[in-house]
Amino acid sequence: MRSIRHVLIWSAILALFYCEPGDSKSKRFSAEDLMAHIQALSSDEFGGRSPGSKGEQKTVAYLVERFKSLGLSPGNPNGTYVQQVPLVGITGNPLKTSITLTHDRNAEELNVGEDYVVWTKRVVESVDASGELVFVGYGVVAPEYGWDDYKDVDVTDKVLLMLVNDPPGVDHFGGDAMTYYGRWTYKYEIAAAKGALGAFIVHETVPAGYPWDVVTGSWVGEQFDLQTADNNMEKVGFEGWFSLDRARALTEIAGLDFDELKQSAKMSEFQPVPLGIRTTVNIENKFRNIDSVNVVARLKGSEVPEETILYLAHWDHLGTLSHLPGDNIFNGAFDNATGTAGLLGLAEAFKALKQSPRRSIVFLAVTAEEQGLLGSRYYAENSLYPPSQTVAAINMDGMNIWGRTKDITVVGMGQSALDVLAKEVADRQGRIIVADPEPEKGYYYRSDHFELAKVGIPSFYPDSGIDFIDKPLGWGKEARAKYVAEDYHKPSDEVKDWYELSGMVEDLEMYFDMGHRLAKGSNWPQWNESSEFRAARQASRQ
Repeated sequence: MRSIRHVLIWSAILALFYCEPGDSKSKRFSAEDLMAHIQALSSDEFGGRSPGSKGEQKTVAYLVERFKSLGLSPGNPNGTYVQQVPLVGITGNPLKTSITLTHDRNAEELNVGEDYVVWTKRVVESVDASGELVFVGYGVVAPEYGWDDYKDVDVTDKVLLMLVNDPPGVDHFGGDAMTYYGRWTYKYEIAAAKGALGAFIVHETVPAGYPWDVVTGSWVGEQFDLQTADNNMEKVGFEGWFSLDRARALTEIAGLDFDELKQSAKMSEFQPVPLGIRTTVNIENKFRNIDSVNVVARLKGSEVPEETILYLAHWDHLGTLSHLPGDNIFNGAFDNATGTAGLLGLAEAFKALKQSPRRSIVFLAVTAEEQGLLGSRYYAENSLYPPSQTVAAINMDGMNIWGRTKDITVVGMGQSALDVLAKEVADRQGRIIVADPEPEKGYYYRSDHFELAKVGIPSFYPDSGIDFIDKPLGWGKEARAKYVAEDYHKPSDEVKDWYELSGMVEDLEMYFDMGHRLAKGSNWPQWNESSEFRAARQASRQ
């Protein structure tokens, strides 16, 4: 009996020190260390972390130094901690940007910022274009849903006016959940494919997921894209947004009612509507080539190092806008100094393991997410580790700053078997996983994992829960809405004195546990049969 008792006592002691991933006693992450990273990265000294700025240089140096100090290997097989991402920065001169509407010989010049924002992704010195304005509903061509907003109407050299988000309906486009067809990126892509001169999206706060001042804050100033051999001439000539009030005024000029047009666009029988308004757009640009970088580090697997688990977060934000009065630094504390801090915390936690797992772990901090997922797109198209050998990706974009929750949100729940793994890990924490409470905003298509999903990598995108411990029901959704209304893509996204990172710590424990189980195992999680990314995975794994 004494011998058995001795073994049990020592087993209990060892369990305290060598607890399995996900154990509630595990102390891998320090809220103080995470806060220090968040404060440093979102400080004024980093200038808002825009690609091509001194803020990028400081950010990259900070990340590389941290990865080196942890003893992680360079993630680029060329022996460096960076992957070059060639960008082009295009800045429109606001004093030489204009839109003029002409109808029945009456001309009206619109007010930039109040009525519209406009830019071009083409690398050209100027845009001087004029075309008829055509309302094309939601601007969607989706054969799988039997939907075509263009029908057989030729919109070559026309200026398109589109609604934001998907056509609503229970039986198509995912019901309440936005599909990629609802994203602004798709709408400009289809406009280019149709030969349009330019395209404008009508802003509405609820379906867009953010207010008008986010549009003016995000799409004014320097715009970025990947460098291409044809200088982005495959893009539509100009892109932009109209405010809802301006869109209503446009249709009134044309003798039509905006609400009636919007209602007609909900039907699959919709036909494009010429508005009889000539739209003249003038933009004067300056541009520069930028050698931006993704930062990447690696913990080599002990048995099958060619198989990879990928953690990622974007390090960039919107930078400093010199034309704005007052506080003009978009610090990006929540978005995404928190995710970048989480990436560093995970790197430290995995490096602290007594033994490296079977598979490799790669930590990827990508550039230019705010400019259209450019860093992750470049990685997906120029992968350092083949998508076919990448087991799964876990993306962190805005982590929990409000405290502990009883739940964890899975954005895009139902996409892959990673949901099952997440549930198992959450169960061990005494928490539940829940679907995105705002599926209509299409968050699964708005962060870097989406580019990896497109090349077949099963990608998990968690968000903080909304059922907060010791908070009333509904408090979590109110906190999220408050952030979007007051801080999202604004200079006010700074560290607040009320930040409470206990929930972020618990979430990181979950992400660590998921990655550790995948890294020490041999399982290959699959996309579900209903997922639009399943075919890409099957093709890459053949």
